Amino acid sequence: MEGGGRAGPSPDSENLPSHLVVGRILAPHGVKGEVEVEILTDFPDRFSSLKTVCLGEALERVVLEGHRPRNNRLLLKLGGYEGREQAATLRGKLIYVPLEEAMPLEEDEYYLYQVLGLQVWTTEGEFLGRVDEVLSTRCNDVYLVSDGAQEVLIPAISSVVKEVDLDGGRLIVRLMEGLR
Repeated sequence: MEGGGRAGPSPDSENLPSHLVVGRILAPHGVKGEVEVEILTDFPDRFSSLKTVCLGEALERVVLEGHRPRNNRLLLKLGGYEGREQAATLRGKLIYVPLEEAMPLEEDEYYLYQVLGLQVWTTEGEFLGRVDEVLSTRCNDVYLVSDGAQEVLIPAISSVVKEVDLDGGRLIVRLMEGLR
């Protein structure tokens, strides 16, 4: 998944996000204006094809002058940020790309913003609530579903998630024993 749903709205088409989150700036790196970035996309190779990115809530468009891997993160050189002090001002900012630049997904793959807000129903017709948050784990994503009074954690695996109906705004699940 691309991290765009972290601030994503409900799944109706009027509230589609304009941009998707692909990273978070952690800290300046070195003295030449590079920043260390936490990767928040399943497509980290996308940075090699990007010419520009958008920074922070203001979606400031900046030129991506360079990138290179560093452990499980990236080092980025952003245009207009030439020294360590300037790069430090970016700490904590999210990095976005326009929605129209979203990577194409395979069948049965969804962006976070598409899943957030979906109503969750069991195969037996019981309403469990709405997807409030998507938690990323090493194995699979987990949907935090809330009805306002109770929360249920639903693993995003095919044996549990039986149907994702984006048009109907519904997620149909078969609860495994012990999920409640």
